[in-house]
Amino acid sequence: MSENNRLGVFKTYKLYVGGKFPRSESGRVYEVTDSKGQWLANAPQSSRKDARDAVVAARKAFGGWSGATAYNRGQVLYRVAEMLEGRKEQFVREVAASEGLSKSKAAAVVDAAIDRWVWYAGWTDKIGQISGGANPVAGPFFNLSTPEPTGVVAVLAPQKSSLLGLVSVIAPVIATGNTAVVIASADAPLPALSLGEVLATSDVPGGVVNILSGATAELAAPLAAHQDVNAIDLTGAGAELAKELEIAAADNLKRVLRPLPAEADGSDASTDWLAAPGTHRLTAFLETKTVWHPTGALGASGSSY
Repeated sequence: MSENNRLGVFKTYKLYVGGKFPRSESGRVYEVTDSKGQWLANAPQSSRKDARDAVVAARKAFGGWSGATAYNRGQVLYRVAEMLEGRKEQFVREVAASEGLSKSKAAAVVDAAIDRWVWYAGWTDKIGQISGGANPVAGPFFNLSTPEPTGVVAVLAPQKSSLLGLVSVIAPVIATGNTAVVIASADAPLPALSLGEVLATSDVPGGVVNILSGATAELAAPLAAHQDVNAIDLTGAGAELAKELEIAAADNLKRVLRPLPAEADGSDASTDWLAAPGTHRLTAFLETKTVWHPTGALGASGSSY
């Protein structure tokens, strides 16, 4: 068959939950269009049941992921960068179509997303050194503070930055040992759903990252109220929705990362995702454990160690 007569194979986009690729349990899909309103694909429209399933998967994965060494987590994040590098052309096409960018600008965004994975990979075994340490105390004790992951984190991805912004909110969550349930951009979910395929073929254990697509408000409400979700990142929520979700999150004392001022309208259009990210997202979902231990005495002289 000649190339001119060949029928193209359309891609079926699916959710990424528990290391698998299910369709929404509701069977719903919605049309995703480019910046000019032209049809790109049908994306699964996740339901509340999908959100609950994602939390179950994230909780199941938390023990193994948080118990892995920081060095190992860094290796895994670097592997994600490797795999994303190998599929760069696909992501350039998807980002260009989703965000209305030229091919060259989309390529710069994808390069930055790859570099962001590498950047956070380097922080996995270093963040403990700046957020923990030995504390001076007036007594014969060791007093040590160490950071520990919070648990399952619900992440509302940026609405406009479909890949770089997405990576910028996912990577710090899992770099520090948390697991994530991510709600992709409602209007531009395709790069996020494709990222699930990259994660599945990297070394990221199933359930560490779970990616849902659909209406942000519909999915965020049950996650904010879920008793087994420990924290929530409100980056992709508008001001009104963020307020509602923060009230719901207070029921089980979730940690809440509020949108930056530039993100407060939920559009994140003015957010410079290309800027150096700093460490505030790394420390946002860490808790500090402090341990006291007596130094003890060494012999009759009374000296201690």
